[in-house]
Amino acid sequence: MKVLLVVNEAASSVTARRQVIISKLIAADHDVTVAKTHRRDHATQLAQGAARTGTEVVMVLGGDGTLNEVANGLVGTDCAVAALPGGSTNVFSRALGLSDDPIESALTNLDAMTHGSIRSMGLGSANGRYFTFHVGIGWDAALVEQVERRAEMKRWANHALFIYAGLRTFFGTYDRRRPHFRVRHDDGRRIDDAYFAVVLKLNPYTFVGSRPFNLAPQATLDSPLTAVVVRSMRSIPFLGLLASALNTGERLQHTRSVDYSPDVEHLVIDAIERRGAPGGVPYQVDGDYLGTVTHLELRFHPDALRVVVPRSSALLG
Repeated sequence: MKVLLVVNEAASSVTARRQVIISKLIAADHDVTVAKTHRRDHATQLAQGAARTGTEVVMVLGGDGTLNEVANGLVGTDCAVAALPGGSTNVFSRALGLSDDPIESALTNLDAMTHGSIRSMGLGSANGRYFTFHVGIGWDAALVEQVERRAEMKRWANHALFIYAGLRTFFGTYDRRRPHFRVRHDDGRRIDDAYFAVVLKLNPYTFVGSRPFNLAPQATLDSPLTAVVVRSMRSIPFLGLLASALNTGERLQHTRSVDYSPDVEHLVIDAIERRGAPGGVPYQVDGDYLGTVTHLELRFHPDALRVVVPRSSALLG
């Protein structure tokens, strides 16, 4: 196969040694080219160019943000994406069942390519930007913004930085007294008191160390979106929700302060206007903070992206 290896050298787990070993492993049986990203959205351009020139697989050594950029460049093409964990959390690759070790994951992907384990999967989109595993609106996006302000610390602080940012945002910078936005479903159902929400394509939402944070346990490669809308951020009930997510996540589906909606094809979010406060709500896509919006359209796109999937992946079910 013709393979492009896209490398983000700024990602927290990427080293020169790993780049060399992985490129040699690919080159043993495939025609490989290595390209390194240098700026935001560069990976999207590299992926688009690869698809136009007959590349069959783009393998990504980087974090979830780099993977998201490549996915956006490959939507609707015959070129497949293969994920390697190079970032601090690597939600997409771990959701597929890949190892935390990028070299071991490269071997697993190469085995899948040899046996033709390449599947089409659906993606979500938020105002036209595709996502592979989730979009966060409100509190969790404000958390991601705090992390990105301290991006130089991610390589060594890792999950401790996310915990610090989560606590600082929850108790200090995010308004938990009033709802921030409204949610409208296609069937006419409305939620007028949303504090924050996560719209997922895959489960888990993230990982805390080696432990999955489960919000949509039924999600597979083929399933539509799942919307989890939190309608109260009082401390004690909220801690209960976090505890549930660190277990199976099933309790979330039956909690009064949460609106849980699987099989979502389309969703509309509108910020609640406030006097004396800046308009809009923050949002993030696949862990990449994208700013604030007053209106957000989320859609499901079936069979949008071809993905190299480990033959043992639970998401094949």
